[in-house]
Amino acid sequence: MSQNISQHIAMSRALESDAAELARLRTAVADRLTQEHGLGHWSLQVSEKGVLRGIQTSHVLVARSDSIIVGTLRLATKRPWAIDDGYFAPVHRPLYLVDMAVSPDVQREGIGRRLCDEARRIGRAWPADSLRLDAYDHAAGAGEFYVKCGFHEVGRITYRRVPLIYYECLLWD
Repeated sequence: MSQNISQHIAMSRALESDAAELARLRTAVADRLTQEHGLGHWSLQVSEKGVLRGIQTSHVLVARSDSIIVGTLRLATKRPWAIDDGYFAPVHRPLYLVDMAVSPDVQREGIGRRLCDEARRIGRAWPADSLRLDAYDHAAGAGEFYVKCGFHEVGRITYRRVPLIYYECLLWD
């Protein structure tokens, strides 16, 4: 795909009918990470049922090139299991950014950055005070990417033997 693909991306909320395609995308990203970095906590097969539950309980954002989903993320109000809120700025309405994935075929073409920009826009309209996330403290993690997208590191932990880095983007900045 061309270097200008991010200019031709349409962002929208996922529909229940997108669940199978989203599961395939997230599994393809996990498979690529496993190829590049070996087996790890990122080596997971994503189920359509799990994606559907996310669509029903959260705001799942998709990036489409023509009609093909090439990127996604999920914004949730429920705190993920590995997040310790004590590391983050004290706010009343945090959103948690989880399940971000960009098709391996179009990574490094600006789609992930566009998804993060749209997540901030959605968060401000929610209204939310911050976006919070964790990334693997490993080469397979996307920490540097999140910093480039305006997030800042707020802590490092090991949760259930998984080293993680916490990132936050305050939405009133």
